[in-house]
Amino acid sequence: MSIEQTLAYIHSVKWQGAKPGLSRTRELLSKLGDPQNRLRFVHIAGTNGKGSTAAMTAAVLKASGYKTGLYTSPYILRFNERMQIDGEQISDSVLGELTDVIRPFADAMEDSPTEFELITALAMLWFERNGCEIVVLEVGMGGELDSTNVIATPEVAVITAIGLDHTAELGGTIAEIASAKAGIIKPGGTVVCYGEEESAVRVFAEKCRAVGAELIRTDFSRLSVAGSGLDGSVIDFAPYRGLTIPLAGTYQPKNAALAITVIEALRRRGFSIPDDALRSGLASVQWAGRFEVLRRDPVVILDGAHNSHGIHAAAQSFTALFPGQKLIFLVGVMADKDVASMMAELAPLAAHFVAVTPHNPRAMKADRLAELLRTLGAPAVAADTVEDGAKLALRLSGGAPVAALGSLYFSADVRAAFGG
Repeated sequence: MSIEQTLAYIHSVKWQGAKPGLSRTRELLSKLGDPQNRLRFVHIAGTNGKGSTAAMTAAVLKASGYKTGLYTSPYILRFNERMQIDGEQISDSVLGELTDVIRPFADAMEDSPTEFELITALAMLWFERNGCEIVVLEVGMGGELDSTNVIATPEVAVITAIGLDHTAELGGTIAEIASAKAGIIKPGGTVVCYGEEESAVRVFAEKCRAVGAELIRTDFSRLSVAGSGLDGSVIDFAPYRGLTIPLAGTYQPKNAALAITVIEALRRRGFSIPDDALRSGLASVQWAGRFEVLRRDPVVILDGAHNSHGIHAAAQSFTALFPGQKLIFLVGVMADKDVASMMAELAPLAAHFVAVTPHNPRAMKADRLAELLRTLGAPAVAADTVEDGAKLALRLSGGAPVAALGSLYFSADVRAAFGG
């Protein structure tokens, strides 16, 4: 089938009404011969930083000579980004072929798989057929009941920074959310956590004790930032010195520290990862939509921050990179987020807001978002489209930096509007 037909089928599978659980994914994978059982994994959960940490880890493994799969979500520009081998996205033709393989099994299931479950099974089949030696696997949401959690004990389970997001599904406290993420911790495993939220660490430690897993907390005392800017950061993470991280954002050095700690854990499990591969892999990493510089004059930044924790990290980066400057914010958000808290974090940094409506049924309407921003005392206008919003933001800029954030779901439209 064509790529249009393939994606039409994949997206036609609805999650509404589906009960959480792993039974559908297990059934589908069983019909496909359980390809996941012939793969090794680094399994990554968390609230923020999952994608960046996954990309860094995969880049270092590739630089070490391992055939490396990478599974992430959501995509920024095209669906194929969600599954890659050694940095190459799955091709349209192979995506169509594998969908043809899976479709009869999925359609015959009494309890039909969700879209994400279908995609996860498809990725497992592709990685296995291509002989991946290691797969860096990012959860979709949560951990315990996420469809990626059908795998056996991974080489390393990774839990990135924890914050309040998806609270309706995962719980309203850090400890409750951490408990959902801790579902990827399996018997006898090695677990690496970001570890800045003490209540979350307590949950991880308790789960590790219960199942006999080793918990490694990232030691940020080893980290120092030698320099940072729009081109990324140069960091020391003892004993490694002068590591280049070509991802902007003051939060990326900590994500790099987490990724390096994961690499060290993989070494202890027998993976051969030389220091020069660590250095070259980190220096080569690319990750669209995360504090990505789309233009330089004026500076236009696209960031995937879409919850309070992520917005706080982005705000810290804006303050560090543009001290004393006010920014023009192009914002679009999902209505089920803590929008008031997110916008209140940005308001002191804003000269003006331009609100847009992302293409997603969960999106908050632009006029409602602009009204909320004005109640916070911030100048705000609504634009009919992302393209109109981008043009208006540039007109308002007068040379000031422009930042687009609030949802990953409008990233492709933002990039197109600014010529990214």
